[in-house]
Amino acid sequence: MSEESTPRLEFRIWDRTTRWFHWINFICVLGLAGIGTVILNAGDLGVPNDGKILLKTTHVTVGYVFVLNLLWRIVWGFFGGPYSRWTAVLPVGRGYFSRLSAQLKDTARGHSDAHAGHSPAGRLAVTVLFLALAVQGTTGLVLAGTDVYMPPFGGYFAEWAAGPDMDPEAVRPYAPDTVDKSSYDEMRAFRKPFIGTHVNNFYILLGLIVLHVVAVVFLDIRERASIISAMFTGRKRLQRPPDR
Repeated sequence: MSEESTPRLEFRIWDRTTRWFHWINFICVLGLAGIGTVILNAGDLGVPNDGKILLKTTHVTVGYVFVLNLLWRIVWGFFGGPYSRWTAVLPVGRGYFSRLSAQLKDTARGHSDAHAGHSPAGRLAVTVLFLALAVQGTTGLVLAGTDVYMPPFGGYFAEWAAGPDMDPEAVRPYAPDTVDKSSYDEMRAFRKPFIGTHVNNFYILLGLIVLHVVAVVFLDIRERASIISAMFTGRKRLQRPPDR
């Protein structure tokens, strides 16, 4: 019986928490990318200062959900289902590189077998994606403090911008009369590498997401394992029971 005609059975792979993380993350990234793009082009769009404050405040609020969701996924990687744990997600473990080599050789020969969780190559891709998400969230929290003085670092940056002669409680975004100019300039100089990393990583993240979507669609068609629907149902169609 050929591989194409071999009947496939459904097996539960992704637990509910992992699926919730995936779709909450998808919605947050989509929203943050849209708002962030408007913020980056606010000058050309003629957005007034009040509009910029509203955009940045909304961006930060959605960012909190994004970061909390990411932190919960990090914790869940130690306690979740067998395919959601870091031992099954990160490119680690005995025999990992031999399995990666075998997968790459099979792919080069035009043969591809559906994997229960992430494939060896998929683990590398997911690790890079998680690192990019972590960088975006971390730099975003710093910028939330430097731009609109929101937690967790907003109080610290407001104090810095106020300098020795102004009241930190009175510091407001886009209000130069509420800050000490030299102290504010120092704070913004500190901010510069964070905004550069945040913007550049944004474009990297977009590229990774496009590659992720293309790869998932391609593999779903090639392996016929219900990869996309599995993120809704938790179940994949496999030719044999998963090995763990």
